[in-house]
Amino acid sequence: MMNSHQVTQGVDRAPNRSLFNALGYTREELDRPLVGIVSSYNEIVPGHMNLDKIVEAVKAGVRMAGGTPIEFPAIAVCDGIAMGHIGMKYSLVTRDLIADSTEAMALAHQFDALVMVPNCDKNVPGLLMAAARLNLPTIFCSGGPMMAGHLRDGRRTCLSHMFEAVGAYHAGTLDETGVDEYIENACPTCGSCSGMYTANSMNCLTEVLGMGLRGNGTIPAVYSARLRLAKHAGMQVMELLKKNIRPRDIMTAEAFENALAMDMALGCSTNSMLHLPAIAKEAGVHINLDIANEISRRTPNLCHLAPAGETYMEDLERAGGVYAVMKELTKKGLLHTDLLTCTGKTVAENLKEVENLDETLIRPIDNPYSQSGGIAVLKGNLAEMGCVVKQSAVAPEMMTHEGPARVFDSEEEAIEAIYNKKIVAGDVVVIRYEGPKGGPGMREMLNPTSAICGMGLGESVALITDGRFSGATRGAAIGHVSPEAAEGGLIALVEEGDPIAIDIPNCSIRLLVSEEELAKRRAAWVCPEPKVKTGYLARYARMVSSAAEGATLS
Repeated sequence: MMNSHQVTQGVDRAPNRSLFNALGYTREELDRPLVGIVSSYNEIVPGHMNLDKIVEAVKAGVRMAGGTPIEFPAIAVCDGIAMGHIGMKYSLVTRDLIADSTEAMALAHQFDALVMVPNCDKNVPGLLMAAARLNLPTIFCSGGPMMAGHLRDGRRTCLSHMFEAVGAYHAGTLDETGVDEYIENACPTCGSCSGMYTANSMNCLTEVLGMGLRGNGTIPAVYSARLRLAKHAGMQVMELLKKNIRPRDIMTAEAFENALAMDMALGCSTNSMLHLPAIAKEAGVHINLDIANEISRRTPNLCHLAPAGETYMEDLERAGGVYAVMKELTKKGLLHTDLLTCTGKTVAENLKEVENLDETLIRPIDNPYSQSGGIAVLKGNLAEMGCVVKQSAVAPEMMTHEGPARVFDSEEEAIEAIYNKKIVAGDVVVIRYEGPKGGPGMREMLNPTSAICGMGLGESVALITDGRFSGATRGAAIGHVSPEAAEGGLIALVEEGDPIAIDIPNCSIRLLVSEEELAKRRAAWVCPEPKVKTGYLARYARMVSSAAEGATLS
């Protein structure tokens, strides 16, 4: 019996059926499988403004394959608009709201299958968490990436350049007219912002996990191919239902190992180190940060998309997309290829006819940008449970660094110091009490990192935080420091001028202060009062786990 029969069949369910009548559904529609279309459409997120059209295409595909599509919503925050103010506290926390509300809607109304239509940073992992938790036949069809912009001189540009332009303005190297040019050109179309930032990282990894069709992560939002993909996704979910293929059949431990390997090869956002463990937990799979380093050591970095380089998602699509990068990794046996995917075929079958169409954009496996992956997890006394850096976006001269700590208890304090030119070459900026509990909400530090780069300090200043970073961040930006300051982690005891040693190749980060001195500081340390004491953020702070565990809710 289908789930939907609980609400559509038999005399005992006649009252339920009467309410479907009120919605205008016919007997014929109610005799078919009910497919929930989880729509993240809204008018405040550029990556979501086109999802109404994607949803209509998905519905067409479901109908063509004999199902009845029924749309319901999921929320989403635009991280760029939320950046730099209290709004960013509400970004990461929406991931769990999205998962929980999708669970509630899917089970309350007894859908037989689901098509998830997300696009942006927390929306994609939130819906992947829901898919794993519900374990109904499910497929993803995202909204697609934004096209890169063009400046008047022909250079291409993107959101990370926009943020860095503000730093350049404060440094006196760009005037207001120059800033306006970036405003007009950095984000020229709808879609998830055009670099390998968090949204596009997660959409690409959805393909790798086997939950999205080929092109889900790379076909631009404005291409008609995105609508064709949506129709195929709608048709394919009916095949998954017919064959009883469910998310936990697809998102296995080996699939998450593939996702981590591709994370390293693509140079994905550090936020993937929060989201993959959280999704895996819902699928009954445990991921720890040590696994990430093991996989990074054996997986070469093959792509330098923005912010690590000057290429964009539309270029990756032209070069063969995510599958072409996967094909390179299979040449050295770096992926599990016998895994089932939403196509109904294995990874190996999906990759059979795939070619790398541009070896300048997707480096061949024998000619990588580096022999190790794009992400590194550092450990040491300053981060006993680990911290994360996107090493593929770090300047070579900053791969090892030792300098004095410049300590700030909030993002705002750090930004003020950077813009007032109080940070100088060699410094290590420390921003604390911005973790999952201390923030609360673990804000992204794109403004401080962009300010550092925009003011010409990207090759000489490091930044360390128990908060996190946007996928648009570049430079020696080290986040997710765990334990966080609010839990009494060592980052809470750092004082102005303390020497900090960073060694990314050896995955090490240390505060160079004696144990005796640290013991004195710990004895005197008092945890500050919570920044937020009411509402959802206060509840979140009480329930959230460490960033090292994916910042999941207990």
